[in-house]
Amino acid sequence: MSKVSHRGCGDARKELPSLIKAAEGGRATIITRRGRPVAALVPLAAFRDHHRQRSLLPLEGSGAGRWRRHSGRALGKLRGEWNR
Repeated sequence: MSKVSHRGCGDARKELPSLIKAAEGGRATIITRRGRPVAALVPLAAFRDHHRQRSLLPLEGSGAGRWRRHSGRALGKLRGEWNR
């Protein structure tokens, strides 16, 4: 993604067609209200990449030995805590 521009809400409303065209071209726009960022108009590919669920495979084996012999019992206790 190239340079990010900033627009106030009013300007963004007036310039929406050009901001959408810029997003199609790979440029993101931060929309502000009273100088505070409140939203982003980003290319769809960037949004999808950022929100794609990551694989859990790299975590495989990372909990080995943490629950000792009775992992079911330990998880049962945790479930009891979570359901309170």
